[in-house]
Amino acid sequence: MSTLVVIVAAGRGTRAGSGVPKQWRNLDGRPVLAHTVAAFAGLPLILVIHPEDRPQAEALFPGTELVEGGASRAASVRNALVAAQGRGFARVLIHDGARPFVTPALTARLVAALDTATGAAPALPVTDALWHGKGGLVGGTRSREGLFRAQTPQAFRFEPILAAHLAHGADAADDVEVALAAGLDVAIVEGEEENLKLTFPGDFDRGDKLLRNRRMDLRMGNGYDVHAFTTGDHVWLCGVKIPHSRGLLGHSDADVGMHALTDAIYGALAAGDIGRHFPPSDPQWKGAASHAFLSHAIGLARDQGFELSNCDVTLVCERPKIGPHAPQMRAELARILGIEAGRVSVKATTSERLGFTGREEGIAALATALLVQR
Repeated sequence: MSTLVVIVAAGRGTRAGSGVPKQWRNLDGRPVLAHTVAAFAGLPLILVIHPEDRPQAEALFPGTELVEGGASRAASVRNALVAAQGRGFARVLIHDGARPFVTPALTARLVAALDTATGAAPALPVTDALWHGKGGLVGGTRSREGLFRAQTPQAFRFEPILAAHLAHGADAADDVEVALAAGLDVAIVEGEEENLKLTFPGDFDRGDKLLRNRRMDLRMGNGYDVHAFTTGDHVWLCGVKIPHSRGLLGHSDADVGMHALTDAIYGALAAGDIGRHFPPSDPQWKGAASHAFLSHAIGLARDQGFELSNCDVTLVCERPKIGPHAPQMRAELARILGIEAGRVSVKATTSERLGFTGREEGIAALATALLVQR
């Protein structure tokens, strides 16, 4: 069954301030209405506008069907439903233009509810205590039992809600009121706390924060490093000194696991690799402890506004056995990175005696790091 979306955006919305109708006020650099329309991409849509807003609506939404609103919200919805009559729509989602944070998950729940109900609307139960006021003082309390905070979009089978609007005539707070007046059953569907209606100036600050959170910048990088065995009596792996019959050859302490992880962080930042930041031709890094490299990488990430969400290091070798040392390695990497050990993974595998690691000529390491913008 085909579903129509009606977005009501004909009001003047002066309580939001700035002298501009709230649906045309900028939110994160774009008009509120642009965010709202984008939330229903791919669905047939009618946008109900004030006659004065037609030029900017045509410029911002080319190809979108525009219907001029009436003297009330109910009249505006009625105009859109009448315009869509006879075009084969089985369902309609009626939404306020000042609610730009509706999600596909919510609309899917509403449409699914219409399989068994004539109407469905999202709502959240009232959890705060309720008072009524008198002269600036609390005049009494009200029970919150059975009370809900209504949201949109409100979903209906098309023909029943069209008939309800044509019979109603008067204004209404929302389309559920029109439906109930016509005797239609409306199912309550779980709403979403972030489905905020922008009404007052402070709501725009909340809206900006919600949008920033939704476009959270995630950066993933991977690293790979190899060091050959040489003479020695220990190896450094992920910051832990492990006794062994041989050492690892390298300009620094040859900590192959820490090098791979450092490169993973640099990779997530598109900042090159260890060699770019600590050239092996520079004698000051001869024999250096690799925690200096890892500390630099995580510091660079934080300077650019990122935190390390988690990381994973895999050591590839026949010997030494990594398992007994893995908890200490995780703890040491977590200490250097400044995160909890539960976000650091260190594990090992062999290459089944194949290749240079299988012949015990060296150790390889792979690492992945996920950065999240603060």
